[in-house]
Amino acid sequence: MMFKSSLRVVRMFDPWGSKLCTCPLKYNLNPYTGCSHGCIYCYARTYIKDFNRPRVKEKLLINIAADLSKIPANMLITMSNSSDPYTPPEGRLAVTREVLKKVLGRGHPLLIITKSDLVVRDIDILQEGRVVVSVTITTIDDSTAKLLEPNAPPPSKRLKALKTLTEHGIVTTVRIDPIIPYINDDEGMLKELIRELADIGVAQITASTLKVRSDILSNVCRAFPEVASKLRTLYAKGEKLDNYTYLPRELRLKYLTYVRNLSYERGIPFTTCRESLPITTPGIACDGSTFLYVSKKFKDM
Repeated sequence: MMFKSSLRVVRMFDPWGSKLCTCPLKYNLNPYTGCSHGCIYCYARTYIKDFNRPRVKEKLLINIAADLSKIPANMLITMSNSSDPYTPPEGRLAVTREVLKKVLGRGHPLLIITKSDLVVRDIDILQEGRVVVSVTITTIDDSTAKLLEPNAPPPSKRLKALKTLTEHGIVTTVRIDPIIPYINDDEGMLKELIRELADIGVAQITASTLKVRSDILSNVCRAFPEVASKLRTLYAKGEKLDNYTYLPRELRLKYLTYVRNLSYERGIPFTTCRESLPITTPGIACDGSTFLYVSKKFKDM
């Protein structure tokens, strides 16, 4: 915390004082401001100007080098919490690839959060460091995902990327987040998704339900007009937590217990994100970073 005011790019992760956040102490790094995946449920779109126009942070690599010199080399870094390090422009710019070299070159444990299969491009670098790759997959159905995340690679490509990463010795976790009633809550599809994740060998599954503000709920209802009325009715019965409206507790518990039980049947640890429900695997961090410290792969690093 002592370096917070002087850091420009690599900053202490700030959950805005949320008592629901169970993330460990860590730094956050966003190579890009904004993201063009176009996820209709994204909370960051509400407070970052021109969010749909991703651009590289000014003097990024220079500032990263300066920031990294000010923080302990063993501190956990997450990339990224309010963007995607593999947002579409990364395919031609390869900025994240250069960032990886700098971060891993200093020995930092790194948690990558992405919706893109482009991450496989950097396997050669990822294999050299302490890295966990967390891939978000909200549904196994490509057509539904196209409405939820119009510019992100389809789930089918993300599953292939997970398989490739795992086959190359990269520890992977998956976020099924957010689960939205009437849209991606089909039990059969969730069961099929978790079966595939188990076959791939992911180390952890984290699931969470959609938390809304008025703009987020409007975006979802606009994309799925056939369920808009039912969604609004459900959230009207929900509870207010951390300035967001949550689904009714009983429904959240039903969804997340179902996913947890499916995960446990396959031997996969399970956690939730900001749900305040006592149904997670003890001793496992919600963000997937636990495996940076307990995986046999990293014992000698």
